[in-house]
Amino acid sequence: MNAVRVVVADDDVLLREGLSSLLTRSGFDVVGQAGDGTELLALVREHRPALAVVDIRMPPSHDTEGLDAARTIRAELPDTAILVLSAHVDVDHAMELLAGGHAIGYLLKSRVTDVADFIDTVGRIANGASVIDPALVQELVSARRRDDPLAALSAREREVLTLMAEGLSNGGIARRIWVTEGTVEKHVRSILTKLDLPETGDDHRRVRAVIRYLESL
Repeated sequence: MNAVRVVVADDDVLLREGLSSLLTRSGFDVVGQAGDGTELLALVREHRPALAVVDIRMPPSHDTEGLDAARTIRAELPDTAILVLSAHVDVDHAMELLAGGHAIGYLLKSRVTDVADFIDTVGRIANGASVIDPALVQELVSARRRDDPLAALSAREREVLTLMAEGLSNGGIARRIWVTEGTVEKHVRSILTKLDLPETGDDHRRVRAVIRYLESL
């Protein structure tokens, strides 16, 4: 199989080089590196990679350049997967990004230190999954009101909800928490019922529905 083509954008040269080296050693084809949003867009338009790894804050203002570039990439090349890396949990920016559909990821940069998990996550995003950093899910959950319907979820259902938000399938969740896939299916049905969300077989729509619901409370 051909290696997944990737463009990496981050104004921190050491991090950018490190990510590129890590991805290359893991079988990805890094076709370009960028230090700002303008350079990123030029590389993506030229190489049309399968995945763009983007720092959310880049020169010149270090505000939302990466997010702005991600929006443009999604509009011009909707088949390009996007993984945005952030130094901090930024709920508003993350939710805006994740509303963009499939093959979208939002991870904290600290997750890169778990190399095996990071590479697995990159691969899943490149293959169309939507992946949300668990820290973002916890931020959303902890910010909910006391009378919020999440209070009706059991501890196990909250755990399953978090893994759903990471983009895992029912089978993937079952393997992670050491239960049968049938048990996970029952938890998912219960979660969607308690959150008054329609059940769907589409994992990506399911993840986005759950996250959008959490955001709207």
